[in-house]
Formats: sequence, C-alpha cells, structure tokens
Amino acid sequence: MFEQAQIQEFKEAFSCIDQNRDGIICKADLRETYSQLGKVSVPEEELDAMLQEGKGPINFTVFLTLFGEKLNGTDPEEAILSAFRMFDPSGKGVVNKDEFKQLLLTQADKFSPAEVEQMFALTPMDLAGNIDYKSLCYIITHGDEKEE
Repeated sequence: MFEQAQIQEFKEAFSCIDQNRDGIICKADLRETYSQLGKVSVPEEELDAMLQEGKGPINFTVFLTLFGEKLNGTDPEEAILSAFRMFDPSGKGVVNKDEFKQLLLTQADKFSPAEVEQMFALTPMDLAGNIDYKSLCYIITHGDEKEE
C-alpha cells in the first residue's frame, strides 16, 4: 500500500501522537497533541469520534490502515450508492445527466464546467443520457478496467 519511505514518515507521525509512548493512541495522546498544536479545547465527542475510526485500540498497524483508507480518498461503495439514490426516487439506478450537471455546478463544492465534462467523459450513460450510477460507483471504488 505504501512505499518504505512513506511508512517511515507515518512511524514518525505515530510517535509524535503517541505521547505516552505505549504503542497505542488514546484520548489523552490526542488531547496532548492538539494542545501542542495550540488547540486546547477539543470537544470530547470529536476525540471519541477519532478513536472510534480505529474500531479498537489504535496501534501503528491500525494507524497505517486508517491513513491508507483516507489517502485513497473514496467512501465505501454503499455510501456512494446511498447518496446517488437520493436523486433517484423511482429506484431505476439512473439519474438525469442535465439535472446532475446543474447540481455539480451550483451546490456545495462546486465543480467547474471543465471538471464536469471530465467526469462525464468517464461516466457510464444510457441512450437517453441518464447516468448509470451503479456502474459509476463501481468505477469510483474499484477503478475503470479501461485504465489498466
């Protein structure tokens, strides 16, 4: 997943966060790390949420796995499908390209027109111009076979 130099950098980062040097990142370690960075009042819920991402004690292996998931930058396939389903009230597995384009250009983290066209170049569509979001989700999470 990572090159040896990257793993060494993650070991150094882990050591900086593991304030008590017990090999496990705990809430006190996170609180102290934040304090050293100048943020002294971190809500308990925020610290708890960070620790829960590890689904157990966060040792170096778990830490590395969490970073691997974050660096890959994709949500689980089911989460992406759920988001698309919001735009598919009929449950047909497709969303209208023009309506989706309008959303991408005007909502939240707005896409530029060039970014939209780049995305649509890789997006599976039916003959009516609807986006096959199930296939698109697969491409997002597993890659496009044509890229290989």
